[in-house]
Amino acid sequence: MRRPPMSFQLLHAMTSAGFEEVVAVCDPASGLRAYIGLHDTTRGPAFGGVRRLPYREEGAALSDCLRLARAMTHKCIWAELPAGGAKTVLLDHPDLDRQAAYRALGRAVERLAGRYYSGPDVGTGDEELEWLCEGTRYATRPDAEGPRELAEATAEGVFAGIATALRHLDQDTDWSQRRVVVQGLGAVGERLARRLVEVGAHVIASDVDGERAASCAKDLELELIDPGEELSVECDVFSPNALGGVIHDLSIERLRSRIIAGGANNVLSSAVHARRLSERGVLFLPDFVINSGALIRGAHFHLEGVRVPLHEIGLRVSNATAKLLELSGEFGTSPAETALQEAERRLAAERAQKLEQGEDGTRGDPHAALPSGVTSSEGMAKDGTAPMRDGGPSKGR
Repeated sequence: MRRPPMSFQLLHAMTSAGFEEVVAVCDPASGLRAYIGLHDTTRGPAFGGVRRLPYREEGAALSDCLRLARAMTHKCIWAELPAGGAKTVLLDHPDLDRQAAYRALGRAVERLAGRYYSGPDVGTGDEELEWLCEGTRYATRPDAEGPRELAEATAEGVFAGIATALRHLDQDTDWSQRRVVVQGLGAVGERLARRLVEVGAHVIASDVDGERAASCAKDLELELIDPGEELSVECDVFSPNALGGVIHDLSIERLRSRIIAGGANNVLSSAVHARRLSERGVLFLPDFVINSGALIRGAHFHLEGVRVPLHEIGLRVSNATAKLLELSGEFGTSPAETALQEAERRLAAERAQKLEQGEDGTRGDPHAALPSGVTSSEGMAKDGTAPMRDGGPSKGR
């Protein structure tokens, strides 16, 4: 493992991107090494999943953490949620005791006392979330007590974004005449493909897991292509739903799609590619505008105790997408540039308002999210951890 970035580089990166806090978490017993990045809590508690990947070095993990956490803030703003952005990255390696590591990570999340809510991401599924929830109340439970249908919520938002983009370009969705390439048939990609098939679109799909791809293709009657061929297929929509960074200098030259809209985060490898796509006549919908379904569902559940219906999530994403495309036309900038500029403008205005009011930038009492029947005075120990019940922190909401 290479040496992590110098501290002054981290502080410079945090200052440049407006970060509030980055927590390094280490548990030698389990092999846990992770970063928790809290980008902004001006609007409310920060939300962001736990991404577990075998990063080449700690610097790459930290960079990913900062980039993803900032994008979560932008996502919260466009979703009009009383929340901010965060992200946890966990460095995976052969000696990692996953169960113990996620429990230790849960305890670290608990020490943040409700300023941060964690959830699923790449490498963190139902099993990992169960372990995480053993250490904290501030994580998404994968069982019936949690928000449920998170992948469905994300897929519904992406579907709504695609439909809005088609109406923007052609004044009609006309699904029976549409060819959509779905890259990645995981939890979100499979549900998006299913939704598209239901409305009559011709879906062409790929996945690096050949067995999963074959199963989905048989179930949904999809046309399968090999991974790596997606960009070369002539289609109306290319929908990336795996890892990000798929749009770069080389891939742009191969692209044969009119629209790019997917559930993957950070689809563009660089901000400059947004302008290049626009110059080529390709409509790119920023991921942090259209893949917010799970965030909307989870945030409202954690903060208000309600499960937002999927149709309402689709409507909210559709309205946000339509507004973005309207502003993009007014400003004469690409949708990606417009979305980023507008999110930063709104955030700066809200931060300035907080300063004028003499507030410290946090929203409310961090103990406000304590489980029913637990008061703030009895709910937290002096060190900020939850009371121990049945050998661990309370799992209530």
